[in-house]
Amino acid sequence: MPFYVLLSTLTDEGAKTIKSKPERIKEVNKEIEAFGVKVLHQYAVLGPYDFVNIIEAPNNETVFKLSVELSSRGTIKIMSMPAIPTDELIQMIKK
Repeated sequence: MPFYVLLSTLTDEGAKTIKSKPERIKEVNKEIEAFGVKVLHQYAVLGPYDFVNIIEAPNNETVFKLSVELSSRGTIKIMSMPAIPTDELIQMIKK
């Protein structure tokens, strides 16, 4: 399955939710997996984004649907990007 990077930023409402219920982070991961997506890695980060997730998903459409669903709640904004493992990229370039 293809890999994707999700960069997310909490809204004010999302920050309030995380502060009062930090375990909500893991609950959202279960919701993500209900879309047929596997969360491979998740990091809280400093800077313009609050979280970085590396996921495996069947296709772009699934990631788009996931991003729209989560963003529509008003607690998070997501930027999603397809990711190509560098070994695969090297093989593609060699062809």
